[in-house]
Amino acid sequence: MSVTITVLISGSGTNLQALIDAEKAGKLDGTITQVISSSETAFGLKRASEAGIATKTHILKNYYKGTTKDQIAERKAKREQFNKDLANLLIYGSTDGEPVKDYIKPQLIVCAGWMLILSPAVLTPLEKAGITIINLHPALPGAFDGTHAIDRAWKAGQDGEITKGGVMIHRVIAEVDRGSPILVKELDLKKDETLEQYEDRVHAVEHVAIVEGTNIILKTLKEKSSLKEKSSDVEEELSKLSISSEKE
Repeated sequence: MSVTITVLISGSGTNLQALIDAEKAGKLDGTITQVISSSETAFGLKRASEAGIATKTHILKNYYKGTTKDQIAERKAKREQFNKDLANLLIYGSTDGEPVKDYIKPQLIVCAGWMLILSPAVLTPLEKAGITIINLHPALPGAFDGTHAIDRAWKAGQDGEITKGGVMIHRVIAEVDRGSPILVKELDLKKDETLEQYEDRVHAVEHVAIVEGTNIILKTLKEKSSLKEKSSDVEEELSKLSISSEKE
């Protein structure tokens, strides 16, 4: 059975498109069953719809309605509720935690341009539900965590501080962009290159890395599933032998 995938996005969805194209070409070892966006205007939603993939939105600003930026405690509580609701949406198909009939729970979540931090309020329930989550980050492990990684790497290259940039696919943990790397691709930083040129090279590598990294995890998940099935079969056979022995 194919591994089910949910893709999280926030914007144009070019990396989502790379995954969609790979699946269509038979080069993705899983099935994208839904796309969830943190923005209702994300072009990635259109990409998903055109590919026949179910879409949903989960919008943080809707939780902040009626509050101002200086209401720090209130906003913190609302953000935590947003996170809890996101976990429910992913696991059960609804923010209230009531299982939706025929909802297909993902075995793998791929963050492909999801621009919001995933806190333990999201990650802990996903782990308990047996769902793996990975992320694409446009920097090398341990370098330029968080936002504007491409810009910061390019500037460091122009300033002579580093000679390599890159892209990684990593497991998601509470510490932003600090999960164990699954796939790393390096890029040489060129002194005569503009930021736009470097961005283009990074994005081209991202589109390859997102598919390769996802397939690495999909293979691991399939192997684990196969081992569980074999273990279950062995237990069943042992149980039958035990019953047979008792009858004798």
